This record gives sequence, structure tokens and C-alpha cells, in this order.
Amino acid sequence: MKLSEVKQILPTLENVEFQLEDGTFVPEHFHVTEVGMITKNFIDCGGTIRTEKVVNFQLWNADDYEHRLKPDKLLTIIKLSEEKLGIGDFEIEVEYQSTTIGKYDLEFNQKTFVLKNKTTACLAQDACGIPSEKQKLNLSDLRANSSGCSPNSGCC
Repeated sequence: MKLSEVKQILPTLENVEFQLEDGTFVPEHFHVTEVGMITKNFIDCGGTIRTEKVVNFQLWNADDYEHRLKPDKLLTIIKLSEEKLGIGDFEIEVEYQSTTIGKYDLEFNQKTFVLKNKTTACLAQDACGIPSEKQKLNLSDLRANSSGCSPNSGCC
């Protein structure tokens, strides 16, 4: 989800809620402690130099159980980050602490923002040496080979 999408959704909400993919909710007293832009410059295993940019939201839980972040406050923080940091309209990555700091993609399910588990992948599969996936066949679909050999023909 891009930053512009979040900015369109926030004015339609009464509350800002985040939910993990497994259905667990981020406690409602969370804080957004950072809104920033992360630029990642790297080289993949095939030798291609790449750059990725994401907007970063960091969620944090404190012991102030009465705290509630309202949509207009988050929108103000986002607009300030755009103005002061020059943040662009990039995909959002959310950092949230569980057993360690996790990074999540963001989606919206018409009510809450959903933290989607991120996965890794090779960006240079043609240079990586990973064999392509073999085609799966059912034995029942195999036909007798071109020599005309078939079950009960006595050729085997």
C-alpha cells in the first residue's frame, strides 16, 4: 500500500487500528514513533545494483494505556514528514516489535490496517544457480512411450 492510499483512507476512519495477519490486533494504545523514508542501495547476487525506497512507519507500545492515536493526528504526522523530509509516495513498510523488530507490508481490509508478513526472494534468479521448477506430472497422465510399449504387451 502506498502512502497516498493511507492518506485517502485516514479521513474516513474513527480510529486507527493495526492488525497482524494472524488476526491479532496491535494494542490500541500504540504510538507511531517514526514516519520516514528508507533508501536501500544494494547489489543482488547477479551483480545488478539496485535501489529501493519505502516509507517507514514504526509502531510502539508504551505503558500509557489511555493513549489512542486518532486518524487526524496520524495524517498530521504524515503531512509533516512529507513537508520536512521530502517523503514521496512510496510503498509503506511497518516496523513492529514482537520477539524482535518485524517488518511488514501494509494492506487495508475496509476497517483496519493489516500488517502482512514480508518474504524474501532472489532478484537475480537467472544468475543465482537455482534450478527452474520441474513440471509436475501425474503417472496416470503418462502415455506409453513412442516404442509402442504398453502394460501387458510383453515388451518390458
